[in-house]
Amino acid sequence: MRHLKDKTHLNRSKSHRKAMLANLSAALFINKRIITTLAKARYARRFAERMITFARRDDIAARRQVLRYVPNKEAVKLLFSDLGPHFKHRNGGYTRIIKLGPRRGDAAPMAILELVGFDDAAASAPPRKEGKSRLKAAQAPVASEEKEDITAAQDPGEVVETETTVSEDTQVKTEEEAAPEENDEC
Repeated sequence: MRHLKDKTHLNRSKSHRKAMLANLSAALFINKRIITTLAKARYARRFAERMITFARRDDIAARRQVLRYVPNKEAVKLLFSDLGPHFKHRNGGYTRIIKLGPRRGDAAPMAILELVGFDDAAASAPPRKEGKSRLKAAQAPVASEEKEDITAAQDPGEVVETETTVSEDTQVKTEEEAAPEENDEC
């Protein structure tokens, strides 16, 4: 019989589950907010709240206990220096789960797992650096040159002379050359 066996296995082995929990909780402690599936958020919530309770004690035995489960020293340092004192007078309920809806692709229910009281810190977190693909990197200089031409003409009545060459022999007419031809037709 399965009495009192409420562990969610998440289709992972014990070692994979342990590593996943450590990584999710370390990311939560560092970023104050993470986006994950609802099942992982519910599972990580229990674990993270237990680690925060250890951090509230703020002694060496508690630090070693947390390091057993979360081997990320940066996250543990942040946990004991910032989060422990922040939650010192709060009895549980350190995290919040906000449901987002289904994930595109496999329709897995997604959720935000965040620390309570750090709403402004999570919103003002520095944006991630995204690697550029070769295509985006190749198009980036062209896009910046076009933006410079557009910003040069701030006044709507001002006409900016731009010449775009299609090939060596053919040139596209500028706006000033096109305007007199329209007036001649009238």
